[in-house]
Amino acid sequence: MRHFMRHPSSMPIEVCALHASIQPRQHLRNVSVGGLAFASEVEVPSGAMVSLRIPCVSPVFESEAKVAWCRESGDGFELGVEFLDQDDAYRARMIEQVCHIEEYREQVRQTERRELSAEQAAEEWIRKYAAQFPDLSG
Repeated sequence: MRHFMRHPSSMPIEVCALHASIQPRQHLRNVSVGGLAFASEVEVPSGAMVSLRIPCVSPVFESEAKVAWCRESGDGFELGVEFLDQDDAYRARMIEQVCHIEEYREQVRQTERRELSAEQAAEEWIRKYAAQFPDLSG
């Protein structure tokens, strides 16, 4: 079993590193049990510390993380970072669930022509998909 189970997401993320200028707004690609991955226009070495901010949620998510890996990807790089605090990992996973629910809500609107409230979408998504969502406890 992989320690870092990844799931696609498209929420914007702001990243700052002490040693390099990373583009101020990227799109989050994956969130995992202990970290996340995102695109960057610059290479950032493994072990570098970064400050993360996800402004599209309330309250705004802010955390510090350590770069676990950096790979060339297309015309830039993909960075994988590890959270330094387990609470931050849990908070990021909750944000990911909210994004999945909103994606589900939009999918239902377009494919089934049904308008769901946020609460209705959450109830349906939980009933249909929550069991497939990886557990953080283990």
